[in-house]
Amino acid sequence: MIVEYIRYRIDEPRRAAFEEAYARAAGPLGRAEQCVDFELSRCTEEPGDYVLRIRWTSAEDHLDGFRKGEQFGAFFAEIKPYVADIQEMRHYEPTPVAGPGGANPPLYEWAGGGRALERLFARFYEHVDADPLLAPIFADKHPDHAKRVAAWFGEVFGGPRVYSTEQGGHRHMAGQHLGRGIDERQRRRWVALLLDTADEVGLPDDPEFRAVLAYYLEWGTRMAVLYAGPKPPPVTEAPMPRWDWGITPPYRG
Repeated sequence: MIVEYIRYRIDEPRRAAFEEAYARAAGPLGRAEQCVDFELSRCTEEPGDYVLRIRWTSAEDHLDGFRKGEQFGAFFAEIKPYVADIQEMRHYEPTPVAGPGGANPPLYEWAGGGRALERLFARFYEHVDADPLLAPIFADKHPDHAKRVAAWFGEVFGGPRVYSTEQGGHRHMAGQHLGRGIDERQRRRWVALLLDTADEVGLPDDPEFRAVLAYYLEWGTRMAVLYAGPKPPPVTEAPMPRWDWGITPPYRG
């Protein structure tokens, strides 16, 4: 992953046209497979100063892929009148210094912390044991299975690193699904039952939290089906997935 910053200085009569040009250029830029995401920002103190931030899959993908690809022509045609206004255009490599701010608490805290998640999964697996479609999958589960899954969710949602330190992290979780042959009906039932149980035990029901929760459940259960299938991906020492408000694992197709 590499970040490109392009800084512009645009005089007042051309600012509206400049923003409109980039609104059009966003189409081909967003369709480029080398582009992860992008954002054009305007300085509040100096309204003529703009910064375009583009995350590319790599510097090589930007220079040799995008610039030589089918989307570049349409993109460049829109922004060409403003090339002379560029003050800086360079690539930056992200450092490990990164983290969320305090504007929103981690999902772990928003959900109610460890006790709330343990209450959720204790009740959920009571329902699972009585469910004809799901019970066979979990017939041999460990007595502490609910607590372990609660620890996994807690760490994924920004809580203590309990699952990594005590259970083996991502590799252990992925390995638990090998050979289980989970099908799509069971996956959907698992998601629906967990969301119903979240209502039952009183997890926050605001749309923002429930949207992130549902997003994670879709991602996580589909990964589980992949590992449980006949041709699972390699079980590697991958980092724990991390989800937060607007933050999910990067897509690698």
